[in-house]
Amino acid sequence: MIINIARKELKSLFSSPMGWVVLALLQFVFATFFVIGIDQYFQTMSGAMRPEERQGVTEFVGYSVFGIASFIMLFAVPLLSMRLISEERRQQTLTFLVSAPLTLTEIVLGKFFGLVTFLTITILLMAAMVSSLNLWADIDFGFIFSNVIGLWLLVASFSALGVYVSSTTQQPVVAGIITFVALFALLILDHFFAGDPSSTMAYLSLMRHFEPFSRGVLDTKDFLYFLLFITTFLTLTVRRLDADRLRG
Repeated sequence: MIINIARKELKSLFSSPMGWVVLALLQFVFATFFVIGIDQYFQTMSGAMRPEERQGVTEFVGYSVFGIASFIMLFAVPLLSMRLISEERRQQTLTFLVSAPLTLTEIVLGKFFGLVTFLTITILLMAAMVSSLNLWADIDFGFIFSNVIGLWLLVASFSALGVYVSSTTQQPVVAGIITFVALFALLILDHFFAGDPSSTMAYLSLMRHFEPFSRGVLDTKDFLYFLLFITTFLTLTVRRLDADRLRG
């Protein structure tokens, strides 16, 4: 049943103009920074540099593309997640959904994976774009893989929080704004506590755990952080819907 709900959510995204517009805008932005990154690479590396100072094209262009992707997703995910549950509540169809022969966990996971599947498509298209560098240069596919995994975990975390916020209100716009503000705060927490890297608040920063992936480093503790973050907010969403069902 999770697959059926996810398929329904994914179909609704592609059947609406907003889904295609968001997908097109994301790819346009990524392509723009991809071209700019290549141009800057040739300008930088054509200068008088010692061999040990030269940087690989994968890392140079990858930083440009994947770096902006983590920021752009901050706007895209709240826009896509804000209607997932709040729209059901606003149209008064949530009661019918929770009374269907489905568990609340199946409903929440279905909506979550539907959104994440859509975002995964955008990430894979971006990865294919960067991988096209292999047509004229030897590139580091490990670096690309690390960034793809890190970005996927980041947007999955964004989506989990977005689903939870969407379950707390019947106004999609309000859900989108709250999600954006919350994600923005979680991204920049480490900058506020830069003087104390061991601070618990700094450790909660999403960007702090994404940065190792962006450098090509796979760390178990960063995997666990993202998985715990996703599990926590999906669990909170289930509990919120269960409380609504008990209240009738």
